[in-house]
Amino acid sequence: MPHPHRRGRDSWEQSYHGRMWEFGVLILLVAVLGVLLAQRFIPRGPRGELASGTLLVTGVSPRPDASGEQYVTIAGVINGPTVSEYAVYQRMAVDVEHWPTMGQLLPVVYSPKNPDNWRFAPAQPPAT
Repeated sequence: MPHPHRRGRDSWEQSYHGRMWEFGVLILLVAVLGVLLAQRFIPRGPRGELASGTLLVTGVSPRPDASGEQYVTIAGVINGPTVSEYAVYQRMAVDVEHWPTMGQLLPVVYSPKNPDNWRFAPAQPPAT
């Protein structure tokens, strides 16, 4: 029986609650780490149903002198089955040999729910 004038918890009770607090913080840290890793490894870009359209390039960053993949900033308007003249802006890696130019019309795929989520359409395999 605890002493009637003592205000603290029994040592076993304090130990139990201390361990539960540590366990809760550990679970929280694992959850945060899981979210951060999921964002890193889940591919970005349109998911689910995609709509096909065309991008009219209205602005493009200068072509660099380097070779290989380089970052380009593209501004343009997408036309497709669910959007008309929808203005978009994106920075992406593009091979310098295929650098976009002003006025170019490029095939794209985009999310009908969020046309800002778009990418270049995959190349069609040659017909045999």
